[in-house]
Amino acid sequence: MEKRKVKMKGQELSVRGPRLNVGQQAPDFRLVDNEFNPKTLGDFGRQVKLVSIVPSLDTGVCDAQTRRFNEELSGLPGAVAITVSVDLPFAQKRWCGAAGLEQAVTLSDHYDVSFGEAYGVLIEELRLLARAVLVLDQDNIIRYTEYLEEISSHPDYAAALKAVKELL
Repeated sequence: MEKRKVKMKGQELSVRGPRLNVGQQAPDFRLVDNEFNPKTLGDFGRQVKLVSIVPSLDTGVCDAQTRRFNEELSGLPGAVAITVSVDLPFAQKRWCGAAGLEQAVTLSDHYDVSFGEAYGVLIEELRLLARAVLVLDQDNIIRYTEYLEEISSHPDYAAALKAVKELL
């Protein structure tokens, strides 16, 4: 399989895992929440899920992305923003408190980066996740994807939010 590449401020990095496509069933995952409790895709039931994948909450673009998706979806019943990074749960909890987003769903892939491999976002050289956004319908079928080639770029917020609203 040919390795995919992403860039971080122009530097090419290798990404492990398959790029997921619209129409595919989203792979299940086992991540941990801010209290180290295991979470799977099934724990979110039949909600529309916006899966926001970021390298680290402690960077400007990741911070803005997480805030924006959480603020935009907070008033939409039946939808949830799930932010995934390899940040430790302690750091995710601290970030949520500092951001005033204690109810935000932040999940950590720090343990074995199995999410990163399954979702095609594991940056081999850094053991971080590349920036991506996926929208899953109530049956966890992928209805929207954006894998960013430059991980320091912002995603297309409007397109992702439109995909969520069309499923509600």
